[in-house]
Amino acid sequence: MPSSSPDQEDDLEACVLRFSDLDLKSTSLINPSSSLKAELDISTKKKYSLTQHADEICQETVLVLKQLAATSSTFKSLKSTDQRHPVQEALTHNHEVSAWLPDISCISPDELISGQDSDDGEVLLYYCYCDLEDPAWICAWQTALCQHLHLTGKVRIATEGINGTVGGSKLATRLYVEIMLSCPMFKDYLCKDDFKTSKGGACCFPELRVGVFEEIVPMGISPKKVSYKKPGIHLSPGEFHKEVEKYLSQANQEQSDTILLDCRNFYESKIGRFQGCLAPDIRKFSYFPSYVDKNLELFKEKRVLMYCTGGIRCERGSAYLKAKGVCKEVFQLKGGIHKYLEEFPDGFYKGKLFVFDERYALSFNSDIVSDCSYCGAPWDQYRLCSTPQCRQLVLTCLTCQGQGFTACCVTCQDKGSRQAANPGHSSFKEECECTARRPRVPREPLQRERIPSSAEPRLSVDEDGPCLGERPRLDLPKPSQS
Repeated sequence: MPSSSPDQEDDLEACVLRFSDLDLKSTSLINPSSSLKAELDISTKKKYSLTQHADEICQETVLVLKQLAATSSTFKSLKSTDQRHPVQEALTHNHEVSAWLPDISCISPDELISGQDSDDGEVLLYYCYCDLEDPAWICAWQTALCQHLHLTGKVRIATEGINGTVGGSKLATRLYVEIMLSCPMFKDYLCKDDFKTSKGGACCFPELRVGVFEEIVPMGISPKKVSYKKPGIHLSPGEFHKEVEKYLSQANQEQSDTILLDCRNFYESKIGRFQGCLAPDIRKFSYFPSYVDKNLELFKEKRVLMYCTGGIRCERGSAYLKAKGVCKEVFQLKGGIHKYLEEFPDGFYKGKLFVFDERYALSFNSDIVSDCSYCGAPWDQYRLCSTPQCRQLVLTCLTCQGQGFTACCVTCQDKGSRQAANPGHSSFKEECECTARRPRVPREPLQRERIPSSAEPRLSVDEDGPCLGERPRLDLPKPSQS
């Protein structure tokens, strides 16, 4: 608008600029460097023809064009930011968690809750590696979402992604998958096949636990040092099956250039594993990097085929192994054992699949590859050690349980007897032979003995993990019958 004094401002009409080559309906941004032709409308021209000089009109035109250029630049900046982080922009404008929950107003609570038990319900297992800027907000959203759908389970969130296993009715898990696949944060990374399903329900978990952590799977190394963005080569279950078949067909597997590596803990591989695998005797995945470092010579110039339950541990485990620069190639089973067994239930994986919930294991075939720790009978059903302070898992068959053998070792059995005799005294410190006598990180022989590639002869197992040869069975005094 032409310059005017404050007293004259109310009497002046608006100055209208017409841009003859500007299409206001166009969705494309204006290029600030382009030339826009501006002219005054006819009535304004008449009004200012006698009172304003041409240079004043030109000045006002320049000001308007500069404002348009600045606005265009701002829009471009916002568009660029939105392309990099589409969800973070959306969440900035709408932080209400309730806006990101599914509408269940047409579903009765009974319909949503019914079928939560292990016979009619379902358990989901999934993970998604992607950069997240606001893990705390996602944590609040996931908590509200799971409570909204009456789901229990565990969800870990970090700046590197999300890792979850939740249980509930099949209707609830279906709605959960739908909202995850439609959520802008994950829809470009997750697909329906990334969700592994199994028979279960809300009863498989004692509660709902959602939290923010540094890692979505605890390897013990900052994602800034070992990133999920540099993993091994992903193999589909079919491709992995062919690789294992080729490996097992070799006459001398001990001299092979291939290692079939189980990335899980000893108690997982004890009840189920791929034939011919190397199963580290480690208790936590956070020990895996130290295991690799201690046995680096074992992997030198080798083709490594890695696998785990659902694939998540292999993502960063393979990245760590690759970073050492000693392997010829590093491969990983996409979707983990879970997806492999869906396609090859009678394939090269024998035994049960361990899971971290109240079920302890899933069964896809009838093979039993482990024994009762007391009598040596084939047995693969875990239970917790009967000593309250001990959280070790023990394999004890029904016959031995009936005789009172329910502890994981002599120490715990004696501790349990003392507690039974003195119930008021509960300050026994956890001390267990199962953990005390096992080295935290074992060193493998370079010419290692391979786990048999067939179910017979069966792998002898004690509470220290997989071992070959005669198994020293637990020799505990029989509990007194009172």
